[in-house]
Amino acid sequence: MSTTEASVAKKLLEICAIKVQPENPFTWASGWKSPIYCDNRKILSYPETRTYVRDAFVKLVGEKYPDAEVVAGVATGAIAMGALVAEVLGLPFIYIRSAPKGHGLENLIEGVLHEGQNVVVVEDLISTGGSSLNAAEAVVKAGGNVLGMVAIFTYGFPHAIGNFQHAGIELTTLSNYHALIDTAVTTGSVSDAQVATLMKWRENPAEWGK
Repeated sequence: MSTTEASVAKKLLEICAIKVQPENPFTWASGWKSPIYCDNRKILSYPETRTYVRDAFVKLVGEKYPDAEVVAGVATGAIAMGALVAEVLGLPFIYIRSAPKGHGLENLIEGVLHEGQNVVVVEDLISTGGSSLNAAEAVVKAGGNVLGMVAIFTYGFPHAIGNFQHAGIELTTLSNYHALIDTAVTTGSVSDAQVATLMKWRENPAEWGK
């Protein structure tokens, strides 16, 4: 576990962006029952954490993708953070809707993207990776060249890893599920019993709690 992974996990726990409650599971949009819920939108309300995450992204993009010409945020969770990153890097910003607008220009991508421009996609959370990869595909269809995707947090599901590999999209995240669990244990945020539940859930999240 890197220093950044541990620091981001700790900050997310501190502001309750990540909630762990095995005794009262959450229901995801997919229908999965989960003992954990990640709401990275809360980061925007905490200036110190917001700045830390922004700067971590700026450093990551600068090191991995020095040829980036455009920063793209995935709607809606990564729009604000993507714009903050683009501002510091001095790069144009666009954002990608989950579906085209039903009126007006009916855009899927908002902003200006020129043919052949190198794009880094910013995401807030990776679960199965489906919606994130759809966003990357939209950039490609619009003529952009996706250098890679960066995200705040990933559950690290094998299915998601396989989806990104199949799509040929490099994914780098600031923190991940294992770093979260280790940090939660170290800080006393979860009990041994809760950790056991969290690990069991991750083995088969689609069937857990049924």
